[in-house]
Amino acid sequence: MSADFALDKRLLRRSFEKAAAGYDAAAVLQHEVCRRMLSRLDYIKHRPATILDAGSGTGNVALAVRARYPQATLYALDIALAMVRRARGRMPWWQRLPGRGVLPVCGDIEQLPLRDAAVGMVWSNLALQWSNEPQRACAEFRRVLAPGGLLMFSTFGPDTLKELRAAYQGIDRYTHINRFIDMHDIGDMLVHGGFADPVMDMEYITLTYTDVLALMRDLKAIGAHNVTMGRRPGMTARATLAAVERNYEAWRRDGRLPATFEVVYGHAWVPQPRSTAGGRPIIPIKASTRPPL
Repeated sequence: MSADFALDKRLLRRSFEKAAAGYDAAAVLQHEVCRRMLSRLDYIKHRPATILDAGSGTGNVALAVRARYPQATLYALDIALAMVRRARGRMPWWQRLPGRGVLPVCGDIEQLPLRDAAVGMVWSNLALQWSNEPQRACAEFRRVLAPGGLLMFSTFGPDTLKELRAAYQGIDRYTHINRFIDMHDIGDMLVHGGFADPVMDMEYITLTYTDVLALMRDLKAIGAHNVTMGRRPGMTARATLAAVERNYEAWRRDGRLPATFEVVYGHAWVPQPRSTAGGRPIIPIKASTRPPL
């Protein structure tokens, strides 16, 4: 990744801190992707005792995950403390008691504050794109997952906000839109990181707006500011915004401006060990189904 597209984590944290109070009202897409991810769990047989929600935001998935896995302990982790506090506040009081199921944690997915093999499932909805080194985040997911554990995630692909990126094209020398990773590259990253049986797919979701400023307000409301290192210092010039508005008009259809999001879904497993700590091979033995003679 170019240094200009590296994320300033200090500003990223501050952006989500400011967005926490109004996040749920603006995060229409995030909530919808979360619902679609939850529906995928219907086809996966897995009963984790401990779950990490990596990039939990305001905890919108916590209640649904707890309902699906009522006996599981859930770590709700986010980089912004204000998000963690809102996630904790929406939990029923008995789930906020120590040892009663939901444990809020403030931390970065690129450096998880959990011990090795601590969880049976990592759930991460639209958080991976906020890492400077996605391969490092995947390595951290792999580290904290126990053998047989499941990673389930969503993130954004390269066509995300393609209209806005095109509208900024050639206007100035600054970066305006994050760079997103191709689905196939993420799959390769998982395999190289030691995951097994990765399954990847994607879909396009298009939101529409009356004007480009409405789109920008929505992005700001969820904390999705431009925090790349190559961003313009200070406020965007009025002439730049006017040029972006003019350029974006080329995308108008039926009186509305589209904003495309390429949503990438994936899941993969941590393989069971093939040898003991002492180096002896583990040979699975299945009971015979043949009837006695």
